[in-house]
Amino acid sequence: MTQPPRTPYPSGATGPRTIEDRWEQFYRYGPYAVLTLSVLVGGVAAGLLMSRTEMYAAGVLTAAAYGLQIWWGRTRPRTAPAAPAGVAYYAVRTVLAFALTWLNPFFAIYAALGYFDVDPLLPKRFIRAGLLTTAVTLAGSQSGGLPPASLMNWVAFGALYLINSALALFFWYVGMREEEKARVQVETIAELERTNLRLEEAMAENAALHAQLLVQAREAGVDDERRRLAAEIHDTLAQGLTGIIAQLQVVTSTRDTDPATARVHLDRAAALARHSLGEARRSVHNLAPVALEHDGLTGALEKTVATWAEQHRVRADFTVTGTAEPVHDEVAATLLRIAGEALANAGRHAGASRVGVTLSFMDDELTLDVRDDGRGFDPDATAPASRTGGFGLGGMRARAERIAGTVEVESEPGGGTAVSARVPLVRQG
Repeated sequence: MTQPPRTPYPSGATGPRTIEDRWEQFYRYGPYAVLTLSVLVGGVAAGLLMSRTEMYAAGVLTAAAYGLQIWWGRTRPRTAPAAPAGVAYYAVRTVLAFALTWLNPFFAIYAALGYFDVDPLLPKRFIRAGLLTTAVTLAGSQSGGLPPASLMNWVAFGALYLINSALALFFWYVGMREEEKARVQVETIAELERTNLRLEEAMAENAALHAQLLVQAREAGVDDERRRLAAEIHDTLAQGLTGIIAQLQVVTSTRDTDPATARVHLDRAAALARHSLGEARRSVHNLAPVALEHDGLTGALEKTVATWAEQHRVRADFTVTGTAEPVHDEVAATLLRIAGEALANAGRHAGASRVGVTLSFMDDELTLDVRDDGRGFDPDATAPASRTGGFGLGGMRARAERIAGTVEVESEPGGGTAVSARVPLVRQG
Protein backbone atom coordinates (compact mmCIF):
# COMPACT_ATOMS: atom_id res chain seq x y z
CA MET A 1 0.00 0.00 0.00
CA THR A 2 1.43 3.37 -1.04
CA GLN A 3 2.11 5.82 1.74
CA PRO A 4 3.55 9.35 1.76
CA PRO A 5 7.35 9.59 1.48
CA ARG A 6 9.17 9.11 4.76
CA THR A 7 10.49 12.35 6.30
CA PRO A 8 12.37 12.79 9.59
CA TYR A 9 10.15 13.63 12.56
CA PRO A 10 10.82 17.22 13.74
CA SER A 11 13.35 17.38 16.54
CA GLY A 12 11.88 18.55 19.81
CA ALA A 13 8.27 18.40 18.57
CA THR A 14 5.65 17.38 21.10
CA GLY A 15 3.40 15.50 18.69
CA PRO A 16 2.72 14.83 15.01
CA ARG A 17 1.62 17.87 13.06
CA THR A 18 1.17 16.49 9.50
CA ILE A 19 0.21 13.21 7.88
CA GLU A 20 3.89 12.61 7.07
CA ASP A 21 4.75 13.02 10.73
CA ARG A 22 2.08 10.49 11.72
CA TRP A 23 3.46 7.92 9.27
CA GLU A 24 6.94 8.57 10.61
CA GLN A 25 5.66 7.77 14.10
CA PHE A 26 4.05 4.58 12.81
CA TYR A 27 7.23 3.42 11.00
CA ARG A 28 9.25 4.03 14.15
CA TYR A 29 7.00 2.56 16.85
CA GLY A 30 4.23 0.70 15.01
CA PRO A 31 6.08 -2.62 14.45
CA TYR A 32 6.83 -2.91 18.19
CA ALA A 33 3.18 -2.29 19.06
CA VAL A 34 1.84 -4.70 16.43
CA LEU A 35 4.31 -7.45 17.38
CA THR A 36 3.49 -7.04 21.07
CA LEU A 37 -0.25 -7.20 20.32
CA SER A 38 0.30 -10.41 18.33
CA VAL A 39 2.25 -11.94 21.23
CA LEU A 40 -0.47 -11.04 23.72
CA VAL A 41 -3.38 -12.30 21.61
CA GLY A 42 -1.46 -15.38 20.45
CA GLY A 43 -0.39 -16.15 24.00
CA VAL A 44 -4.01 -16.26 25.19
CA ALA A 45 -4.85 -18.92 22.62
CA ALA A 46 -1.48 -20.71 22.73
CA GLY A 47 -2.74 -23.55 24.96
CA LEU A 48 -5.46 -24.42 22.45
CA LEU A 49 -3.48 -24.05 19.22
CA MET A 50 0.15 -24.90 19.98
CA SER A 51 2.17 -27.72 21.48
CA ARG A 52 4.94 -27.05 23.99
CA THR A 53 7.60 -27.42 21.27
CA GLU A 54 5.71 -24.96 19.06
CA MET A 55 5.53 -22.55 21.99
CA TYR A 56 9.33 -22.69 22.42
CA ALA A 57 9.80 -22.17 18.67
CA ALA A 58 7.37 -19.23 18.70
CA GLY A 59 9.30 -17.70 21.62
CA VAL A 60 12.59 -17.94 19.73
CA LEU A 61 11.04 -16.47 16.56
CA THR A 62 9.42 -13.65 18.57
CA ALA A 63 12.77 -12.77 20.15
CA ALA A 64 14.31 -12.76 16.66
CA ALA A 65 11.52 -10.45 15.48
CA TYR A 66 12.19 -8.00 18.33
CA GLY A 67 15.92 -8.14 17.61
CA LEU A 68 15.29 -7.51 13.93
CA GLN A 69 13.13 -4.52 14.83
CA ILE A 70 15.80 -3.07 17.16
CA TRP A 71 18.40 -3.40 14.43
CA TRP A 72 16.11 -1.75 11.89
CA GLY A 73 15.24 1.08 14.27
CA ARG A 74 18.94 2.00 14.37
CA THR A 75 19.55 1.42 10.67
CA ARG A 76 16.45 3.04 9.16
CA PRO A 77 17.40 6.72 9.75
CA ARG A 78 20.54 6.20 7.63
CA THR A 79 18.80 4.15 4.93
CA ALA A 80 17.32 5.59 1.75
CA PRO A 81 13.96 4.29 0.45
CA ALA A 82 14.24 0.98 -1.50
CA ALA A 83 17.83 0.49 -0.33
CA PRO A 84 19.21 -3.09 0.05
CA ALA A 85 19.04 -2.87 3.86
CA GLY A 86 15.32 -2.08 3.66
CA VAL A 87 14.70 -4.95 1.23
CA ALA A 88 16.53 -7.35 3.57
CA TYR A 89 14.52 -6.12 6.58
CA TYR A 90 11.22 -6.56 4.72
CA ALA A 91 12.15 -10.06 3.48
CA VAL A 92 13.34 -11.34 6.89
CA ARG A 93 10.33 -9.89 8.68
CA THR A 94 7.97 -11.47 6.12
CA VAL A 95 9.61 -14.88 6.67
CA LEU A 96 9.40 -14.51 10.46
CA ALA A 97 5.74 -13.43 10.25
CA PHE A 98 4.91 -16.40 8.00
CA ALA A 99 6.63 -18.84 10.38
CA LEU A 100 4.91 -17.37 13.45
CA THR A 101 1.52 -17.46 11.70
CA TRP A 102 2.17 -21.12 10.79
CA LEU A 103 2.61 -21.80 14.51
CA ASN A 104 -0.21 -19.51 15.68
CA PRO A 105 -2.72 -17.86 13.26
CA PHE A 106 -3.01 -14.78 15.51
CA PHE A 107 0.50 -13.72 14.49
CA ALA A 108 -1.10 -12.65 11.18
CA ILE A 109 -1.58 -9.32 12.99
CA TYR A 110 2.19 -8.91 12.80
CA ALA A 111 2.29 -10.16 9.20
CA ALA A 112 -0.16 -7.36 8.15
CA LEU A 113 2.70 -4.87 8.50
CA GLY A 114 3.77 -6.01 5.03
CA TYR A 115 0.82 -4.09 3.56
CA PHE A 116 1.78 -0.74 5.09
CA ASP A 117 5.49 -0.22 4.50
CA VAL A 118 5.99 -2.12 1.26
CA ASP A 119 6.30 1.12 -0.75
CA PRO A 120 9.15 2.82 1.16
CA LEU A 121 11.06 -0.46 1.68
CA LEU A 122 10.90 -2.24 -1.69
CA PRO A 123 11.81 -1.07 -5.20
CA LYS A 124 8.80 -0.40 -7.44
CA ARG A 125 9.25 -3.63 -9.42
CA PHE A 126 9.06 -5.76 -6.24
CA ILE A 127 6.06 -4.09 -4.58
CA ARG A 128 3.46 -6.41 -6.15
CA ALA A 129 5.50 -9.45 -5.10
CA GLY A 130 5.66 -8.15 -1.52
CA LEU A 131 1.89 -7.57 -1.41
CA LEU A 132 1.08 -10.99 -2.85
CA THR A 133 3.46 -12.72 -0.41
CA THR A 134 1.88 -10.95 2.55
CA ALA A 135 -1.56 -11.96 1.22
CA VAL A 136 -0.50 -15.65 1.49
CA THR A 137 0.12 -15.30 5.24
CA LEU A 138 -3.13 -13.35 5.85
CA ALA A 139 -5.24 -15.78 3.78
CA GLY A 140 -3.73 -18.79 5.62
CA SER A 141 -4.62 -17.27 9.00
CA GLN A 142 -8.15 -16.35 7.92
CA SER A 143 -8.84 -19.83 6.47
CA GLY A 144 -8.10 -21.57 9.79
CA GLY A 145 -4.34 -21.71 9.96
CA LEU A 146 -1.38 -23.03 8.00
CA PRO A 147 -1.21 -25.47 6.45
CA PRO A 148 -4.92 -25.87 5.52
CA ALA A 149 -6.22 -29.00 7.29
CA SER A 150 -8.89 -30.10 4.81
CA LEU A 151 -10.18 -29.59 1.30
CA MET A 152 -12.65 -27.02 2.56
CA ASN A 153 -9.79 -25.15 4.21
CA TRP A 154 -7.86 -25.20 0.94
CA VAL A 155 -10.90 -23.83 -0.94
CA ALA A 156 -11.31 -21.12 1.69
CA PHE A 157 -7.59 -20.37 1.53
CA GLY A 158 -7.73 -19.94 -2.27
CA ALA A 159 -10.79 -17.67 -2.14
CA LEU A 160 -9.38 -15.58 0.71
CA TYR A 161 -6.03 -15.31 -1.05
CA LEU A 162 -7.73 -13.93 -4.17
CA ILE A 163 -9.71 -11.45 -2.08
CA ASN A 164 -6.65 -10.32 -0.10
CA SER A 165 -4.55 -10.01 -3.24
CA ALA A 166 -7.21 -8.05 -5.12
CA LEU A 167 -7.78 -5.66 -2.23
CA ALA A 168 -4.07 -5.14 -1.63
CA LEU A 169 -3.35 -4.44 -5.30
CA PHE A 170 -6.41 -2.19 -5.62
CA PHE A 171 -5.51 -0.02 -2.66
CA TRP A 172 -1.89 0.07 -3.79
CA TYR A 173 -3.02 1.26 -7.23
CA VAL A 174 -5.27 3.94 -5.70
CA GLY A 175 -2.42 5.05 -3.48
CA MET A 176 -0.11 5.31 -6.48
CA ARG A 177 -2.66 7.46 -8.32
CA GLU A 178 -3.05 9.74 -5.31
CA GLU A 179 0.72 9.98 -4.95
CA GLU A 180 1.04 10.91 -8.62
CA LYS A 181 -1.71 13.52 -8.25
CA ALA A 182 0.01 14.97 -5.19
CA ARG A 183 3.32 15.06 -7.06
CA VAL A 184 1.74 16.90 -9.98
CA GLN A 185 0.12 19.38 -7.59
CA VAL A 186 3.44 20.01 -5.86
CA GLU A 187 5.15 20.58 -9.22
CA THR A 188 2.31 22.87 -10.33
CA ILE A 189 2.52 24.91 -7.15
CA ALA A 190 6.30 25.14 -7.51
CA GLU A 191 5.93 26.31 -11.12
CA LEU A 192 3.33 28.88 -10.06
CA GLU A 193 5.68 30.14 -7.38
CA ARG A 194 8.48 30.46 -9.95
CA THR A 195 6.10 32.26 -12.31
CA ASN A 196 4.98 34.61 -9.57
CA LEU A 197 8.60 35.31 -8.72
CA ARG A 198 9.35 36.13 -12.36
CA LEU A 199 6.28 38.38 -12.49
CA GLU A 200 7.37 40.19 -9.34
CA GLU A 201 10.83 40.68 -10.82
CA ALA A 202 9.29 41.97 -14.05
CA MET A 203 7.03 44.35 -12.10
CA ALA A 204 9.99 45.62 -10.10
CA GLU A 205 11.94 46.11 -13.33
CA ASN A 206 8.99 47.95 -14.90
CA ALA A 207 8.72 50.17 -11.83
CA ALA A 208 12.41 51.00 -12.12
CA LEU A 209 11.98 51.75 -15.83
CA HIS A 210 9.01 53.99 -15.05
CA ALA A 211 11.07 55.87 -12.48
CA GLN A 212 13.94 56.24 -14.94
CA LEU A 213 11.54 57.36 -17.64
CA LEU A 214 10.04 60.03 -15.40
CA VAL A 215 13.49 61.29 -14.43
CA GLN A 216 14.43 61.55 -18.09
CA ALA A 217 11.14 63.26 -18.83
CA ARG A 218 11.79 65.78 -16.08
CA GLU A 219 15.29 66.50 -17.41
CA ALA A 220 14.03 66.78 -20.97
CA GLY A 221 11.20 69.01 -19.76
CA VAL A 222 13.71 71.42 -18.23
CA ASP A 223 15.52 71.73 -21.56
CA ASP A 224 12.24 72.14 -23.38
CA GLU A 225 11.14 74.91 -21.00
CA ARG A 226 14.45 76.70 -21.49
CA ARG A 227 14.01 76.66 -25.27
CA ARG A 228 10.38 77.71 -24.98
CA LEU A 229 11.18 80.53 -22.58
CA ALA A 230 14.00 81.75 -24.81
CA ALA A 231 11.64 81.80 -27.79
CA GLU A 232 8.97 83.62 -25.81
CA ILE A 233 11.45 86.23 -24.54
CA HIS A 234 12.58 86.83 -28.10
CA ASP A 235 9.04 86.98 -29.49
CA THR A 236 7.44 89.02 -26.69
CA LEU A 237 9.72 90.74 -24.19
CA ALA A 238 12.54 91.62 -26.58
CA GLN A 239 10.12 92.94 -29.18
CA GLY A 240 8.20 94.85 -26.51
CA LEU A 241 11.35 96.47 -25.16
CA THR A 242 12.41 97.41 -28.68
CA GLY A 243 9.04 99.05 -29.23
CA ILE A 244 9.26 100.91 -25.92
CA ILE A 245 12.72 102.23 -26.83
CA ALA A 246 11.46 103.40 -30.22
CA GLN A 247 8.49 105.21 -28.68
CA LEU A 248 10.68 106.88 -26.05
CA GLN A 249 13.09 108.03 -28.76
CA VAL A 250 10.18 109.73 -30.54
CA VAL A 251 9.11 111.32 -27.25
CA THR A 252 12.65 112.63 -26.70
CA SER A 253 12.80 114.23 -30.14
CA THR A 254 9.28 115.81 -30.08
CA ARG A 255 8.66 116.75 -26.45
CA ASP A 256 9.79 120.36 -26.99
CA THR A 257 8.42 120.97 -30.48
CA ASP A 258 5.20 118.87 -30.43
CA PRO A 259 4.05 118.00 -26.87
CA ALA A 260 0.79 116.40 -28.08
CA THR A 261 2.62 113.92 -30.33
CA ALA A 262 5.08 113.20 -27.52
CA ARG A 263 2.16 112.44 -25.20
CA VAL A 264 0.69 109.97 -27.71
CA HIS A 265 3.99 108.12 -28.06
CA LEU A 266 4.50 108.18 -24.30
CA ASP A 267 1.10 106.51 -23.82
CA ARG A 268 2.06 103.92 -26.41
CA ALA A 269 5.31 103.22 -24.55
CA ALA A 270 3.39 102.78 -21.30
CA ALA A 271 0.94 100.40 -22.99
CA LEU A 272 3.82 98.39 -24.45
CA ALA A 273 5.43 98.24 -21.01
CA ARG A 274 2.22 96.94 -19.43
CA HIS A 275 1.83 94.37 -22.21
CA SER A 276 5.44 93.24 -21.84
CA LEU A 277 4.98 92.95 -18.08
CA GLY A 278 1.95 90.75 -18.67
CA GLU A 279 3.91 88.61 -21.10
CA ALA A 280 6.74 88.27 -18.57
CA ARG A 281 4.34 87.18 -15.85
CA ARG A 282 2.70 84.69 -18.21
CA SER A 283 6.07 83.18 -19.16
CA VAL A 284 7.11 82.82 -15.52
CA HIS A 285 3.72 81.34 -14.66
CA ASN A 286 4.11 78.75 -17.41
CA LEU A 287 7.44 77.50 -16.07
CA ALA A 288 5.51 75.21 -13.72
CA PRO A 289 1.81 74.32 -13.59
CA VAL A 290 0.80 76.32 -10.53
CA ALA A 291 -2.70 74.85 -10.83
CA LEU A 292 -1.32 71.52 -9.54
CA GLU A 293 -0.05 73.02 -6.27
CA HIS A 294 -3.52 72.94 -4.68
CA ASP A 295 -5.49 70.51 -6.88
CA GLY A 296 -5.08 67.13 -8.45
CA LEU A 297 -5.13 66.60 -12.20
CA THR A 298 -8.93 66.52 -12.48
CA GLY A 299 -9.40 69.66 -10.36
CA ALA A 300 -6.65 71.56 -12.19
CA LEU A 301 -8.09 70.62 -15.59
CA GLU A 302 -11.58 71.62 -14.53
CA LYS A 303 -10.36 75.06 -13.41
CA THR A 304 -8.25 75.49 -16.54
CA VAL A 305 -11.22 74.74 -18.78
CA ALA A 306 -13.52 77.08 -16.78
CA THR A 307 -10.96 79.91 -16.90
CA TRP A 308 -10.45 79.49 -20.62
CA ALA A 309 -14.20 79.50 -21.26
CA GLU A 310 -14.62 82.71 -19.27
CA GLN A 311 -11.75 84.46 -21.06
CA HIS A 312 -12.88 83.51 -24.56
CA ARG A 313 -16.65 83.57 -23.91
CA VAL A 314 -16.97 80.10 -25.46
CA ARG A 315 -18.89 77.18 -23.98
CA ALA A 316 -16.40 74.59 -22.70
CA ASP A 317 -17.40 71.33 -20.96
CA PHE A 318 -15.11 69.15 -18.85
CA THR A 319 -15.90 65.44 -18.31
CA VAL A 320 -14.17 62.67 -16.35
CA THR A 321 -14.77 58.99 -17.19
CA GLY A 322 -13.62 55.99 -15.18
CA THR A 323 -12.49 56.06 -11.57
CA ALA A 324 -10.41 59.17 -10.90
CA GLU A 325 -7.28 58.59 -8.83
CA PRO A 326 -4.09 60.52 -7.99
CA VAL A 327 -1.43 60.34 -10.69
CA HIS A 328 2.28 61.05 -10.72
CA ASP A 329 3.20 64.75 -10.78
CA GLU A 330 5.08 64.42 -14.09
CA VAL A 331 2.11 62.77 -15.79
CA ALA A 332 -0.29 65.35 -14.39
CA ALA A 333 1.94 68.25 -15.48
CA THR A 334 2.31 66.81 -18.98
CA LEU A 335 -1.44 66.40 -19.51
CA LEU A 336 -2.17 69.84 -18.06
CA ARG A 337 0.39 71.40 -20.45
CA ILE A 338 -1.11 69.57 -23.42
CA ALA A 339 -4.63 70.62 -22.45
CA GLY A 340 -3.54 74.24 -22.02
CA GLU A 341 -1.83 74.33 -25.41
CA ALA A 342 -4.77 72.64 -27.15
CA LEU A 343 -7.17 75.17 -25.61
CA ALA A 344 -4.84 78.04 -26.52
CA ASN A 345 -4.76 76.84 -30.12
CA ALA A 346 -8.54 76.61 -30.13
CA GLY A 347 -8.81 80.14 -28.78
CA ARG A 348 -6.31 81.63 -31.23
CA HIS A 349 -7.15 79.81 -34.43
CA ALA A 350 -10.33 77.73 -34.30
CA GLY A 351 -13.09 80.31 -33.90
CA ALA A 352 -15.10 77.60 -32.13
CA SER A 353 -18.48 78.00 -30.47
CA ARG A 354 -18.12 74.92 -28.28
CA VAL A 355 -15.21 72.96 -26.81
CA GLY A 356 -15.24 69.63 -24.96
CA VAL A 357 -12.43 68.28 -22.75
CA THR A 358 -12.60 64.65 -21.56
CA LEU A 359 -10.19 62.91 -19.15
CA SER A 360 -10.53 59.10 -19.15
CA PHE A 361 -9.05 56.81 -16.47
CA MET A 362 -8.49 53.24 -17.73
CA ASP A 363 -6.70 50.24 -16.23
CA ASP A 364 -3.19 51.34 -17.13
CA GLU A 365 -3.71 54.36 -19.36
CA LEU A 366 -4.88 57.97 -19.20
CA THR A 367 -6.54 59.61 -22.19
CA LEU A 368 -7.10 63.35 -22.67
CA ASP A 369 -9.38 64.47 -25.52
CA VAL A 370 -9.85 68.13 -26.51
CA ARG A 371 -12.45 68.68 -29.27
CA ASP A 372 -13.83 71.85 -30.82
CA ASP A 373 -16.31 72.68 -33.57
CA GLY A 374 -14.12 75.39 -35.12
CA ARG A 375 -12.86 75.97 -38.61
CA GLY A 376 -10.32 73.11 -38.49
CA PHE A 377 -7.16 72.81 -40.57
CA ASP A 378 -5.02 70.38 -42.53
CA PRO A 379 -2.63 68.70 -40.03
CA ASP A 380 -0.26 67.63 -42.81
CA ALA A 381 0.17 71.24 -43.92
CA THR A 382 0.97 72.56 -40.44
CA ALA A 383 4.53 73.86 -40.09
CA PRO A 384 6.57 72.20 -37.35
CA ALA A 385 7.17 74.06 -34.10
CA SER A 386 10.88 74.38 -34.79
CA ARG A 387 10.10 76.60 -37.81
CA THR A 388 7.29 78.65 -36.29
CA GLY A 389 8.97 79.25 -32.93
CA GLY A 390 5.90 78.22 -30.94
CA PHE A 391 4.99 75.17 -28.90
CA GLY A 392 2.35 73.78 -31.26
CA LEU A 393 1.38 70.21 -32.10
CA GLY A 394 4.97 69.01 -32.36
CA GLY A 395 5.67 70.24 -28.85
CA MET A 396 2.60 68.43 -27.51
CA ARG A 397 3.77 65.22 -29.14
CA ALA A 398 7.27 65.67 -27.70
CA ARG A 399 5.87 66.14 -24.19
CA ALA A 400 3.79 62.97 -24.44
CA GLU A 401 6.61 60.91 -25.94
CA ARG A 402 8.90 61.76 -23.02
CA ILE A 403 6.60 59.78 -20.69
CA ALA A 404 5.96 56.99 -23.26
CA GLY A 405 2.73 58.57 -24.50
CA THR A 406 1.32 59.67 -27.86
CA VAL A 407 -0.66 62.61 -29.26
CA GLU A 408 -2.94 62.24 -32.26
CA VAL A 409 -4.68 65.08 -34.08
CA GLU A 410 -7.76 64.73 -36.26
CA SER A 411 -8.93 67.77 -38.20
CA GLU A 412 -10.05 69.00 -41.57
CA PRO A 413 -10.94 72.42 -42.88
CA GLY A 414 -14.45 73.29 -41.66
CA GLY A 415 -14.76 70.07 -39.62
CA GLY A 416 -13.36 71.06 -36.22
CA THR A 417 -10.34 69.64 -34.45
CA ALA A 418 -9.78 66.74 -32.03
CA VAL A 419 -6.54 66.37 -30.04
CA SER A 420 -6.14 63.03 -28.22
CA ALA A 421 -3.27 62.35 -25.81
CA ARG A 422 -2.60 58.87 -24.40
CA VAL A 423 -0.09 58.35 -21.58
CA PRO A 424 0.64 55.53 -19.09
CA LEU A 425 -1.34 55.71 -15.84
CA VAL A 426 1.49 56.08 -13.31
CA ARG A 427 -0.15 56.42 -9.91
CA GLN A 428 1.03 58.83 -7.26
CA GLY A 429 3.57 57.24 -4.88
